[in-house]
Amino acid sequence: MTRKYIDCRDFPSDAHCTVAISADDEDELLAVAVQHAVSVHQHTDSPELRQQIRTMIKDGMPAEHALPGGAAQSGQDSGRPLPH
Repeated sequence: MTRKYIDCRDFPSDAHCTVAISADDEDELLAVAVQHAVSVHQHTDSPELRQQIRTMIKDGMPAEHALPGGAAQSGQDSGRPLPH
């Protein structure tokens, strides 16, 4: 089973969040990522938010260091803001 992750450094925001979350199960990762998006980034938990977060899940592990501009070494900045 491939580990999955979401890295906030791949999606620069006003919060300058550097949190990376990983799990073996996509549903488990989604649940924690939604909690983080709501509590830290003040997003509203909705089906749209959950779908967008699902598209941000990557296989593997997050990079140890961030590149200038907020993108992690192993990730690519999609430029897509999260819905409010």
